[in-house]
Amino acid sequence: MKPMLPTPSSVPPMGAQWTYEVKYDGFRAILTVGQDMDVTLISRNGKQLVDIFPEISFFIKENAEMLADLVPFQLDCELVWLSSPFSSDFSEIQWRGRLRAKHKIDEAMLLSPCRLIAFDLLEIKGKPVTASTYTERKKLLTNFFQETDWAAFPDPLCDDLIQLVPATKDFSALMEQIILYDGEGIVAKQDNGTWEEGKRTASWLKVKNWKMAACFITAMHKENGYFSLGVFKDGEIIEIGQVKNGIPPHERSTLAGVVRENSYSEDSMYHYIHPSICLAVNFLHVYDGQELREPQFKEFLMDTRPEDCTWEQFCTSQYTFPESVKITSPDKPIWRIGPEIFTKIEYLHYLRQISPWFLPNLENRMATLIRYPHGAGSERFYQKNVPEYAPDFIKTYVEHDIEYILVNDMQTLLWLGNQLAIEFHVPFQKAGRVTPDDIVLDLDPPTQEQFGLAVKAALEIRKITDSLSLHTFIKTSGNRGLQVYIPLPINTFTYSETRKFTDFLADFLTNKFPDDFTIERLKKNRGNRLYLDFVQHSEGKTIIAPYSPRGNEFAGVAAPLHWDEVNEGLNLADYNVYTVPKRLRTAGCPFALMETARSEQPFSEIINFLNRKG
Repeated sequence: MKPMLPTPSSVPPMGAQWTYEVKYDGFRAILTVGQDMDVTLISRNGKQLVDIFPEISFFIKENAEMLADLVPFQLDCELVWLSSPFSSDFSEIQWRGRLRAKHKIDEAMLLSPCRLIAFDLLEIKGKPVTASTYTERKKLLTNFFQETDWAAFPDPLCDDLIQLVPATKDFSALMEQIILYDGEGIVAKQDNGTWEEGKRTASWLKVKNWKMAACFITAMHKENGYFSLGVFKDGEIIEIGQVKNGIPPHERSTLAGVVRENSYSEDSMYHYIHPSICLAVNFLHVYDGQELREPQFKEFLMDTRPEDCTWEQFCTSQYTFPESVKITSPDKPIWRIGPEIFTKIEYLHYLRQISPWFLPNLENRMATLIRYPHGAGSERFYQKNVPEYAPDFIKTYVEHDIEYILVNDMQTLLWLGNQLAIEFHVPFQKAGRVTPDDIVLDLDPPTQEQFGLAVKAALEIRKITDSLSLHTFIKTSGNRGLQVYIPLPINTFTYSETRKFTDFLADFLTNKFPDDFTIERLKKNRGNRLYLDFVQHSEGKTIIAPYSPRGNEFAGVAAPLHWDEVNEGLNLADYNVYTVPKRLRTAGCPFALMETARSEQPFSEIINFLNRKG
């Protein structure tokens, strides 16, 4: 079965007869689950995807008993690597689609599974519903998700690998979210439209969230007529892709003639031209830092000089933000790592990329921020109180006469990023609570050269917690140490109770390894031993939040780790603002099971034992 296709539109249709859904960037696929739970996942080109993305069929098998009364069914979907509720990463799903080795597919499936985002229902309980209206099908699809109890909206942190694309009547509000999360666009659907196999229909119209780059033509392909595009970087031409789509036929013919007539060189494939013809090109995203995805001609730039088409403006053009978040000085350098400069606009993009994993660690926690107004490594200051000029959407919580900012949403995160809040430190409990959510053990070696002591301490702590059947998690501090997390049941244990456990750990480690670890408060008396700063875990204290950047020279990130990564070869500089987003896509989030572990911790038994011990 070939899917029905939307028609591109530059203008969104408006009116009561239209409903709007998020357009995700992935592989179009139709999922069919038969009476015997046999699964097919067919791409737009008729290819079977089950073997390449086996997590989907495994998910169906795991839910077979619950699905027994719903089969056979058929869903129209997009197969995606979900990066936020409103966006997906096409380069990641494309990489997954190229894997063929079974062990590589299995590894990717376990560490960073893809998801099937369902937006239409074609068959339910063996009954085709394609002749029903869109409104009727959407209602049936919503009922299907209610019966299965699968996610009613896309969520990259949800374990459900099949999730529902909800619908709305408010185009403007949805587009604001698309821009905020850097999504692909919106599909407008006519309420009374039916589903027609293999047809490109006017009852579905797609409106893209285009970016725009100013560039110049460098060459023309002799066979396919595509025009190569470039920009200047330090006086050198950098190729950024090719364009042909969107140029009216008569203008394309004229342009081809101009390139041929003014070509300074040619080979078997191309006519080459010096930078002289400038144009604006729409695109969705940028591959591998410099290649345009879905470039579309917008217009010729008659008043633009080629030297004005720069790499710097090209980098800035990749990122769009809603009007509610005003971006100032987007080109300001924040970090300098070797020859590379990481600008403010790139920092804001980092925050946006990481937000689905970062925000849950900030939500409803009274943030202590460290701001670097002139970039990392320069002057800094701490901020706890919300400033008077903060926008209305900022949420706050007052404690001890301090009005703390609650970093609960993307808008707040980006606004703070624009203020160059780089480090986000949070308490161990949420606002309004007096009991810790986690025990966090800070392992900070005396120098970077003695980082091995932090590794040793972490592994010894894990031996102890494993023997006590406690789940533990670990992250880098983003500077020179490690931090071990022990999640606790919510609102259960006091700080005095957790202090008994941290004292027990400190005593055990210092007695077993007196030459390596110490609880000595005075630095001059510690020597080269690692200070076990477990008293830092107390009410009123803070810890760097998971995924927060640091204002150091290597742009470090407080990055969650898998335990098998904690060894002598661990290099903290490998976890920075450049590498952590990509790492999340390939290795997944090592803290993903923390909330599940929280409810399983046998901590009461341990506290009771320590109380009896005395």
